[in-house]
Amino acid sequence: MSASKFQQQSMLTLRGSLLSLAILTFVSLTYLSLNSLHSSFSSSAQSSPAAISASESGNAKEDEEAGRSDGDDEITDLYHYPEVFKLNYAAMEENFKVYIYPDGDPKTFYQTPRKLTGKYASEGYFFQNIRESKFRTEDPDQAHLFFIPISCHKMRGKGTSYENMTIIVQNYLDGLIAKYPYWNRTLGADHFFVTCHDVGVRATEGVPFLVKNAIRAVCSPSYDVGFIPHKDVALPQILQPFALPAGGNDAENRTTLGFWAGHRNSRIRVILARVWENDTELDISNNRISRATGHLVYQKRFYKTKFCICPGGSQVNSARITDSIHYGCVPVILSNYYDLPFNDIIDWNKFAVVLKEKDVYQLKQILKDIPHEKFLELNKNVAKVQKHFQWNSPPVKYDAFHMVMYDLWLRRHVIRY
Repeated sequence: MSASKFQQQSMLTLRGSLLSLAILTFVSLTYLSLNSLHSSFSSSAQSSPAAISASESGNAKEDEEAGRSDGDDEITDLYHYPEVFKLNYAAMEENFKVYIYPDGDPKTFYQTPRKLTGKYASEGYFFQNIRESKFRTEDPDQAHLFFIPISCHKMRGKGTSYENMTIIVQNYLDGLIAKYPYWNRTLGADHFFVTCHDVGVRATEGVPFLVKNAIRAVCSPSYDVGFIPHKDVALPQILQPFALPAGGNDAENRTTLGFWAGHRNSRIRVILARVWENDTELDISNNRISRATGHLVYQKRFYKTKFCICPGGSQVNSARITDSIHYGCVPVILSNYYDLPFNDIIDWNKFAVVLKEKDVYQLKQILKDIPHEKFLELNKNVAKVQKHFQWNSPPVKYDAFHMVMYDLWLRRHVIRY
């Protein structure tokens, strides 16, 4: 074979090899590109809104199941701003600190509650719960608010006159101001006290700078007797322990249109009894139901009634409201200028009927005009808010204590000088 022919064959062989290599490289690159494209598409699909939504939906289902198991965090449209409430509540649980002044003999009027039963149990439960909770701090420099632990309810139990109550409150406060620097930094704007009985309101009214500056948590929050909305806190009046289990989600058992029984110790109650006590659809009694008529007859009436009438008594408030909520009866608020408990958090119109006192004359027609579907919704929602109107010891999440603390948390921002 000549040299030129050999060289020609070698060139052909080299060309073939290079062509094969080029084809192999092209196939490989094509495969890798397609594979990369597929991976990119999969990744993009997984991060797309639809995929995220599906993923979150799956996670939400798991969270919902977990939530159902511990009955923890159902935040619904019963709240004015559900997500804001949830975020703020979590921040409160993590950060809120309250300093309790240690001064005062617990055997007299300070530090400890009088009792945890009766119409004014809310005061006693708060005194006990604040000590049991994680919100208490022993370091006043960490505190957002300062609790003045004086109990007018204990004074009443010892027969103290209103005049002497005022003097005791004044002297106790003067002692705190002289001993500690904290009051003078804000003139008391970051201090609060708690009283459920109206004697506490009357006793502290004799100490004007306390009422004007400090936060009052009271069971009788009426706009026309010195209660200052947005500063003060409405304390729910809860008669505990409840005599019977909670009701609710039981509309089919409620055949009576409306119910009220109680003392006629206010103008609105006198009118209510006079106008409606002989009505065949409204169950209205102008006196409390005698125990002689049977065991727990009064409480059992709540179970059978659609709408429970809650007129104000000597003050705007009534423990009947929380009785109604506990027994699953839709409360009908018949009391003017009542700053309802947790009104800045929950929407009372979603689980109650709020009327003016002058509506008492048209009461039956107003209740009959409420569509059945609306009543079913109200009845269902009453059961959802029951946890907020229950005291516990120790306190539990979202109960009355935590809701009061949340209201206080919202009022913590002050300038300290």
